[in-house]
Amino acid sequence: MRNRNTRRAPLLAAGLAAASLSALTLAVAFAASKASDASTAKDPLRQYTQQKLQWKRCDAKGPDTFQCATLKVPLDYSDPGGKTIGLAISRLKAGSTKERRGVLLLNPGGPGAPGLHLPADPLMKFPAEVKRRYDLVGFDLRGAGQSTPVSCGLTTEEQSDQPYKAETFTKDVDRVRTVAEKCRAKAGDNLPHLTTRNSARDMDVIRAALGEKRISYLGISYGTYLGAVYMQLFPQRADRIVLDSATDPTRIYRGMFQDMAKAAEQAFTRWTEWTARRHTTYGLGDTPAKVRETFWNLIARADRGPIAFEGQNLTGDSIRADNRTFFHVQKAAERIAGLKKAAEGKNPAPSGTPGQAEEPDDNYASIAWSVMCADTRTWSHDPERYRREAIRDTARYPLYGDFAATITPCAFWKQGSEPQTKIDNKVGALIAQNEWDSQTPLFAGQAMHRALRGSRMLTVAGGEGHGVLYAPDGNPCADKAATVYLTTGRLPAKELTCRATAGQN
Repeated sequence: MRNRNTRRAPLLAAGLAAASLSALTLAVAFAASKASDASTAKDPLRQYTQQKLQWKRCDAKGPDTFQCATLKVPLDYSDPGGKTIGLAISRLKAGSTKERRGVLLLNPGGPGAPGLHLPADPLMKFPAEVKRRYDLVGFDLRGAGQSTPVSCGLTTEEQSDQPYKAETFTKDVDRVRTVAEKCRAKAGDNLPHLTTRNSARDMDVIRAALGEKRISYLGISYGTYLGAVYMQLFPQRADRIVLDSATDPTRIYRGMFQDMAKAAEQAFTRWTEWTARRHTTYGLGDTPAKVRETFWNLIARADRGPIAFEGQNLTGDSIRADNRTFFHVQKAAERIAGLKKAAEGKNPAPSGTPGQAEEPDDNYASIAWSVMCADTRTWSHDPERYRREAIRDTARYPLYGDFAATITPCAFWKQGSEPQTKIDNKVGALIAQNEWDSQTPLFAGQAMHRALRGSRMLTVAGGEGHGVLYAPDGNPCADKAATVYLTTGRLPAKELTCRATAGQN
């Protein structure tokens, strides 16, 4: 009798084979999963460092070659399996595959200045030798721009700088406390992790995700501190590091503000001397003392009633609030002479009544305070200490001391996730500094140089303004030194002094 199951035998055999294959597949998958778990346990950041970036054109009006992507990073690096945030990055690929060295990461400062479009910024005059050898990579700092931006909902007044005044100090304390409370309410879970140390870690995730063993870097202003922290945390992964207009890493951040007041006073004194020699041109006084008197009389006049000038109504405080005024002696003389004429009624006031201005985007102010308050635990929480130091610095540095030393939101900020980074290493770097930069003074750059014992210092004697390298009116000597270093790895044999060109002083 024919076995009715004979037709089923091959099917059963096939089924058994399929089952065996399925079991084998599951076993392989399980083994791979265990290997992946082991790999993740060994390297908890692997999911971030090995992620595949989806590049797309940054801007429909921009070049096709300028592309952007979003990089996933952990909010808290001590909990890489927890909450993640998106980091906006951009790339302009190297012009030569044969000559390509790697990636040059860029940061414009702030903390929190937009950096995403820096590779394609027409004001950054990167030489062809650099663009051939490096992918230029920009990014927005965590919490800034397009990188999971922070907003505290701050008003215009809450974002503005206010000087110390005895009669308004209680109100100022309330104002900065409100800023801290608003930020805590809007972004409280994120605030402890919006630090320079975590941004440096973000930089290293960028490096790894781009497939680079080491990374080169150009940072400006606050970006120099970010670069120094990266060098401290990841010395073996720092390639060629250029720090333009460096901060003092030992005085982050309150001391940095107070140093600005000192430097602004030095720049102001220099300006009075320069302007006195040109009294016939500007009519502000034929001695430094007379120029100084003219300026302070103008401030007193503006405090009595705002001066209409260049579409703004300027008080004495608003004139002094811009500590960049005396960056450039000639521009400052032209501005103060114009203000003097406006105060005397010799310039026509702007016509029309200004409308109600919209509240400006508060992201920059929000992320700046978030980083500065969380980076260090040296901020005092005693309002009376701020009062005492403001009174002292107003006497020392009349131009800007009362702005620099008064109370800030950091007096009421909860501390960040980690202590401040101590900068002390031998990683090679080039530090470029203008002699008359009053935002990051020469003495601040020299302090960074001492902390980075493998660095070389490049000083532009007579150089004015904030930022040295690859500017439209840049210094050819300084640019050449930076380009040689970036393209060959050779730092100057010793400290280098360049002379300011006509457009720089």
